[in-house]
Amino acid sequence: VTLAEALKEHGYRTGHFGKWHLGEEPYGPTAQGFDVQVPRWNKGWPRQGYHAPFGLDGLEDQPGDYLTDRLTDEAVKFIEAHADQPFFLYLSHFAVHDPLQGRADLVGKYERRRAELPPPAGPEFLLEGNPDSPAPADSASWRRLLEHPHYQGHRVFPGRLVKVKQRQDNPQFAAMVESMDQSLGRVRQTLEKLGISQRTIIVFCSDNGGMAAANFGRPSRVIAEDKLDAAYSTANVPLRGAKGWLYEGGIRVPMIVHWPGRGRRGVACQVPVISTDIFPTVLEMVGLPPRPEQHVDGVSLAALVAGEAESVDRDAIFWHFPHYSNHGMQSPGSAIRMGNYKLLHYFERDTVQLFDLSRDVGEQHDLAGEQPELAARLLRRLDAWRSSVGASMMDLNPDFDPAATPASVSQ
Repeated sequence: VTLAEALKEHGYRTGHFGKWHLGEEPYGPTAQGFDVQVPRWNKGWPRQGYHAPFGLDGLEDQPGDYLTDRLTDEAVKFIEAHADQPFFLYLSHFAVHDPLQGRADLVGKYERRRAELPPPAGPEFLLEGNPDSPAPADSASWRRLLEHPHYQGHRVFPGRLVKVKQRQDNPQFAAMVESMDQSLGRVRQTLEKLGISQRTIIVFCSDNGGMAAANFGRPSRVIAEDKLDAAYSTANVPLRGAKGWLYEGGIRVPMIVHWPGRGRRGVACQVPVISTDIFPTVLEMVGLPPRPEQHVDGVSLAALVAGEAESVDRDAIFWHFPHYSNHGMQSPGSAIRMGNYKLLHYFERDTVQLFDLSRDVGEQHDLAGEQPELAARLLRRLDAWRSSVGASMMDLNPDFDPAATPASVSQ
């Protein structure tokens, strides 16, 4: 039972606009509680890009149209058509997913801004290793390799080292972000115009960290120097890593909750939350009964948003990614955050890392060797959680030979 289905049971009209990426037919939005789906395309990326023609069933286009703007047009129509009844709008923009294609006027704006930037104080890219592979063990070693002739260019290097962008200067990506911000502005203006803004809750969030490391779904990929803006969208500094990684650069994302008449205004909340909290939170906010057997992994944030609580009732939050990441060649792994401490567990060689995020948000100082008892306790808690939810694990490869893994070039 999805959030859309739960709301629909209580008379809400439900509309999905944009990215789905949660299953092909027969598991698309209209089979999961949505009355409307625009476009009829269940992938996580636009079929032909952000500039018309889009080639998307159910979304008309004209020459010069931009996809983010057109999806907003359709979302606004949905709001206008259902302003006199409860509705749930899921506006899930394809932006800022690649291909990195901004609207022309905004790209020009940010190209001019990039030309005015001072020279970078440090390297524009840093080498980053997979903690579970036999690469050099620390970032200082990787930094020295930047000058090595074998580590020039942009590809997957020995030891599964990759380059991670350190400077936020991509005009295409900046343009995509601003067009999405404009979209939210148009939605809010529509709510104001229709007189329903004070009884409409808005939740704004992202699904993963920025693509500061390129997509190496094909490990033999080599990125040309004149194509870097198409391969690296942004920098996540001071956070480490990128989309598809368990470091904060991959999982720490923006989230804003607007609850008219109840929510605190202008407050930055430091309590860690996770996307599975949205389901029980929305149910409580709109006065519907909880479904604890369904949203078992989430807790309601309603009291937190209203300023009636300073914490939530749980001891830890978890991430589980039992796959190889195509962004940065990361190993399958899991992570747990308990208080300020975060433990990462990689499956190939049973590697763990431990960080204190209150002192080291960039995750540079691994405490696993210094605090082995804490690391062991967090790993036991992570193991218990994986067992409790029946977390899937990858099958071991009987032909895997650690000795055959490419080693790093000598320093």
